[in-house]
Amino acid sequence: MLHILAITAPIYLIIAAGYLSGRFGMFSKPDMRVLGRFVIHFCLPAMIFNALSKRPLAEVLNGTYLLAYAGGSLAVITLAMLVGRRLRGQSTPMATMQSLGMAASNSGFVGFPIVLQLLGPTAGVALALTMLVENLLVLPLCFAMADNGGQNAAQRWHHTLWISLRNLLKNPMVLAILAGFSFSMLDLHLPAVLAQTIQIVATASSPVALFVIGGSLVGLKLDGVRRDLAWVAMGKLILHPLAVFVCLWLLPPIAPELRVAAVLFAAMPMLSIYPVVAQKYGLEGFTAAALLVTTVASFFSISALLWAMQHWLGWTA
Repeated sequence: MLHILAITAPIYLIIAAGYLSGRFGMFSKPDMRVLGRFVIHFCLPAMIFNALSKRPLAEVLNGTYLLAYAGGSLAVITLAMLVGRRLRGQSTPMATMQSLGMAASNSGFVGFPIVLQLLGPTAGVALALTMLVENLLVLPLCFAMADNGGQNAAQRWHHTLWISLRNLLKNPMVLAILAGFSFSMLDLHLPAVLAQTIQIVATASSPVALFVIGGSLVGLKLDGVRRDLAWVAMGKLILHPLAVFVCLWLLPPIAPELRVAAVLFAAMPMLSIYPVVAQKYGLEGFTAAALLVTTVASFFSISALLWAMQHWLGWTA
């Protein structure tokens, strides 16, 4: 168990450092947003490009991984929508935001640093594949569903989906994925100076991202219905990785490293902008509380998952 804590504890200690620095005024909320933009626009794209551009296309474009992760995510979204709408009588936006919280992982800020420690360079490939599913399927689908209702619902649904897909072309991480795939497919290589520059920027992604996550938790309050908070946390930390695991079991086998990465990425807490995207529907209070609860609980759930994967399933990197 100590070797598992050696993987997870440093991650959450850096998150705690970010939280304490924000709590005691060393960094403000605007400071954290600046650091977050640095990670999103420079560090993570550099890391993704490095991971994809230096490997053969057949190695990085893994159809089974994409199908398993997409299938598991869609299964969780469907379950959350059925429970929310049919059993609990929730509004469409509330049920959809709970679905989003369960199916969209914080793959870049929390997931990548953990998977990187465990799997090394394979983590970059898995992150790119995970982000393809999240950015091309999960996020556009949930945004479109949340806006579906009332008059002109169909028009708004299609309009929101189109806007979401169009905005992907402005997402630096999606652009990095496309560039990495292009370099891999065409067997292109950057000049040594540029390659080393990108490598240096990429190495900053993990610690800065974790620090930002900690800072973003400052001021969040546990408001909302406890049962709903527990449901979202359980869906994200247990049901999502379980659904991806089942899909991997049903599909043709893939490399053990990618199999481990897919389940781990699904087990991460929800994306850090979860409360931001929920503001449009007046649900920022509940989603902020869900983010706080799930992020704290993920230390224990991820540590337990790593132990189970090694001792019960025999999954090792």
